[in-house]
Amino acid sequence: MATQATTDASFETDVLQANTPVLVDFWAEWCGPCRMIAPALEEIAEELGDKIQIVKLDIDANPDAPTRYGVRGIPTMILFKNGQQAATQVGAMPKNAIKQWIEREL
Repeated sequence: MATQATTDASFETDVLQANTPVLVDFWAEWCGPCRMIAPALEEIAEELGDKIQIVKLDIDANPDAPTRYGVRGIPTMILFKNGQQAATQVGAMPKNAIKQWIEREL
């Protein structure tokens, strides 16, 4: 399963009401580190399949969710479980580190 985009309008449905844990990648087009981790997140989405959904939220186009969850720097990844914020990771990391963090939190 590949990563998907979410918006402020669909955040409630895509993330908070999801049946599986959801990793939200808060990113922006101009953010170099965000673009660096994008391919890793795509691969992790494929590898972990049905265990987790990975969604991306463009903070420039969608300012509400980043404000609500206190996102101050990007990339910020927030893992939601049962509609609740379960874990947060700020900054770019190698794919292995991202995957280990996700698996530890699941």
